[in-house]
Amino acid sequence: MDPRLLGYLNRALGHEMAAVQQYMAQSRLCGLWQLADYCSHFHQDVIEELGHVASLTDALLKLGAAPNATQLPPVRLGRSLEEMLAIDRVLEVEAVRLYEEAAAYCARVRDGAHHALFQKILNDELEHLQELDRMEADLRSKEKRYA
Repeated sequence: MDPRLLGYLNRALGHEMAAVQQYMAQSRLCGLWQLADYCSHFHQDVIEELGHVASLTDALLKLGAAPNATQLPPVRLGRSLEEMLAIDRVLEVEAVRLYEEAAAYCARVRDGAHHALFQKILNDELEHLQELDRMEADLRSKEKRYA
């Protein structure tokens, strides 16, 4: 069993679990703020991140390793929607870096199956970044209209 691969899988699992926790809290907070569209958006992110959790857990179990994501970073909510999106952008950039590194490692050691897993999740995270950029641009546009 490749210890470095296990490290990447468990780091990725921890990152995805932290994202689930953060997006769920942000979804509920947007609900309290009566921002239904954003509440729904963050809830969809939770569902997608849970899919990543399932894929990573499957990969670990197939290797005979127990999933280990016990040290999650604290949730960062933000005091405004703008701040929330900025916090989420940092989270997604960290994910992109992790998945790029993990995919590159798997390519180097010719582990096609795990390379494909990391690459698929990387593509999803890049889409998250694009969506966050669109949401931030929409907010700036709305602020200009109401200013």
